[in-house]
Amino acid sequence: MNIGAFSYSIATLLFALLSILLLTAWRKRGTGTRVVIASLLSILWAGGSWYAAGPGVHPFALQVLELGRDAGWILFLLHLSTPQSAGRAGRLTWQGILLGTLVATTLGLMVAPSVLQEQQVSAVWMSDLLTICWIGFALLGLILVEQLYRNATAQQRWAIKYLCLGLGAIFAYDFYLFSDALLFKQLNLQVWEARGIVNALAVPLIAISIARNPDWALRIHVSRQIVFHSVTLIGAGLYLLAMAGAGYLIREYGGSWGALLQITFLAGALALLGVLLFSDRMRAQLRVLLSKHFFSYKYDYREEWMRFTRTLAEGSWAVPERVVHAMATLVSSPGGILWTRGDNRGLSLTTHWNMPPVEVEESAWEGLVEFLHDRQWVVDLDEYRSSPSLYDPLDLPDWLLEIPQGWLIIPLPFRDEIVGVLLLKKSPVVTSINWEDRDLLKMAALQAASNLAQYLSDQALMQARQFEAFNRLSAYVVHDLKNILAQQSLIVSNAEKHLHNPAFVEDVIGTVRNSVARMTRLMEQMRSGMRGTREKTIDLAELLAEVVERHAGRPPAPALEDRTEGLFVQADPEQLATVFGHIIQNAQEATGKDGEVRVRLIRQPDMALVEISDTGCGMDAEFVRDRLFKPFESTKGLTGMGIGAFESREIIRALGGEIRVESQPGKGSVFRITIPLAQISEDRDSTSENKERTSA
Repeated sequence: MNIGAFSYSIATLLFALLSILLLTAWRKRGTGTRVVIASLLSILWAGGSWYAAGPGVHPFALQVLELGRDAGWILFLLHLSTPQSAGRAGRLTWQGILLGTLVATTLGLMVAPSVLQEQQVSAVWMSDLLTICWIGFALLGLILVEQLYRNATAQQRWAIKYLCLGLGAIFAYDFYLFSDALLFKQLNLQVWEARGIVNALAVPLIAISIARNPDWALRIHVSRQIVFHSVTLIGAGLYLLAMAGAGYLIREYGGSWGALLQITFLAGALALLGVLLFSDRMRAQLRVLLSKHFFSYKYDYREEWMRFTRTLAEGSWAVPERVVHAMATLVSSPGGILWTRGDNRGLSLTTHWNMPPVEVEESAWEGLVEFLHDRQWVVDLDEYRSSPSLYDPLDLPDWLLEIPQGWLIIPLPFRDEIVGVLLLKKSPVVTSINWEDRDLLKMAALQAASNLAQYLSDQALMQARQFEAFNRLSAYVVHDLKNILAQQSLIVSNAEKHLHNPAFVEDVIGTVRNSVARMTRLMEQMRSGMRGTREKTIDLAELLAEVVERHAGRPPAPALEDRTEGLFVQADPEQLATVFGHIIQNAQEATGKDGEVRVRLIRQPDMALVEISDTGCGMDAEFVRDRLFKPFESTKGLTGMGIGAFESREIIRALGGEIRVESQPGKGSVFRITIPLAQISEDRDSTSENKERTSA
C-alpha cells in the first residue's frame, strides 16, 4: 500500500465511523439530515480516492465524488448560515444561486472534453477552468465557515467552533492544493496524498460539534470512560516517546556516564508516569477537562435557573426553608439541614427538612468553615470517606460523618464570608455527582447565599427596630414618670405649710388620684407595648379647661382666654392632654412669676387652632430649628429628658396636624397647634343647639 492509499483509507474509516454514529442517532429530520448526507458523500469520496491511489478508477468518476462531497458540506453550511426567518423558499433560492452556478459549471467542464473531443479545444485551458471551479468551491466553503462563526453568539460559538475548525481545515487545504495545481499546471502528489490525513483529522472535530448541538436532531453518545481511557493511553504513549527521545539524547551526549544516566532517567520517567496514572486527583482533573471540552452539558441551564429562582422566590415557606428546598431539587435530594451565622459569628441550626435537627457547639465548625471559605468546594461525604486525599487538608469532624443519610456539604458564600452551610440528604436517584453538578451547585449557592444574607439582615433589622420601639416607649414612660414625680414633689414641698388647709388636702387627694390613674395607664402601656388608648371624639374646649386647671397651682397660672365651643377632634384624650400640658408646663418654667401664659382655642377651616403663648425668656431661631424638636436634647440639665417636645410633635403629626413655633429671645414664645376637626363636629353642634332650644 502506498502513502496515498494509507492516507485515504484512514479518512474512509473515520468518515465511516462518523456515519455509523450519525445513522444510529438520526431522527430523520432537521439539520441532521444534511450532516448524514455530507458524511456519506465523504465516505464515497475518500473510498474513491483510496481506490484511485492505484489504477482502476476513471478520473470522471472521482471528480463526481469530489463534487458531491463539496456540495454536501456547502449545503450543510448554507443551511446553518441562513436565518430561520427566511422561510423554506428563501433558503432554496439562496442555495440555488450560490451553489447552482458552480455545480453546473463544474459538470460542464467535466463533460466538455468528451463532447468536444473532435474539435480543436486546448486541454490545458479546460483543465485550468476546472481547477478554478475547485478553488471556487474551497473559497465558498471558507466564506461560509467565516460567516457562520462571525455571526454566531458566544453560546453558539461554543457549540460550532470545532465544526468551523474541521471544515475550515478541509476547505483551506483544498484551496492550497488546487491553487498550487493552477500555478504549476499539475497536482502536487505529496500534497494530494496528505489530503486524506487532513480530512481524517477533521472528523473528530466535526463529531464534537454535532454532539454539542442536540437541536440538530442527532443524539450522539460517546462513552466518557472510553474517551478517558483512550486519552490516558495516548498521553502515556506520547510521554514515553518524549522520554525515550530524551533518554537517547542523554546517552549520545553523556559520555562514559551516558548509559547509566539513560537508564536512571528512564526509570525515573516510568516511576513518574506510574504516579501520575494512579493519582486520584490527576485522574479527576483529567475527567473534568474532557467533560468540559468534549461533551455536551447534561443540564438545560435556562430551565434549571428559572426553576431554582422560582423556588427561591415563591412559596409559603420562610427563606431558609426555600433555600434548602431549591438547592436540594437541583440534585434530586429529598432533604437537608441548614446552619447559618448568628450574632456571635458562629454557625447555628436554622432549619431542617426531612432530616433530624443537629445542633453542635460553635467550636465544632472552626476547621470546616475555614476550609470552605478558602476553597468553596462542594464536599461529597461518600467520596471523602473513600478518598480523603482528594480533600486534603480537610479533616471532617466525626459528628458530621455520623449524620444519617448525610451526602453533600455545600458552602453558602456571600461577600467574602460563609453565611451558611447546607447539608443535603442522599438522593435515591443521583448516586454520584460530577464536575457539572458541582459547578451548578456552587453557582446556585451564590444566589441562595444572597437571599439568605438578605433574610438574616432583615431579621436583625426587625429585632433592632423592636428594641428601638421598646427603648422609645421606655423613654416616653420615664418622661411621664418624671412629670408625675414633679407633681408629687410639689405636694411634699407644700405639705408642711398647708397641711391643715382642707382645700389643700382635697387638692392633694385629687392630684394623687390623677397620678395613680396615670401610673396605671403607664403600666398597661408597658405590658401591651403600645402607647395611648383608643381614639375617640374629644371636645377641645373641655379638654383645654381641664389641662389649664391642672396647671393652675403653679405660677404663673395659665389663662384660657378665647374658648370657641363646639370644636371636636378624633384623638386619644390622654395623649392630647399630655401634649397641651407639656407645652403649658414649659411655658411656665420659661416665664417668671410676674409673667403671663395664655391659651386660646380658635376655629379655622377644617382645623382647630390651639395657641399657647408666654412672655418668658424665648428662644432663638437656631435653637427652634435645630434643637427644640430633636429627641434627647434638653436645656434643663439632669432634670430634663429632651423628648417632650419631640413626642408632642409626633402625636400631633399622627393626627394629621402640626406644631409651629414663633419665638424671640427676651420676648417670649408662641406655640400654634393645628388639629383636623372630626367629621361629626357639625352634627354635634346641631344636637347641642337643639338641646338648648328644648330646655329653653
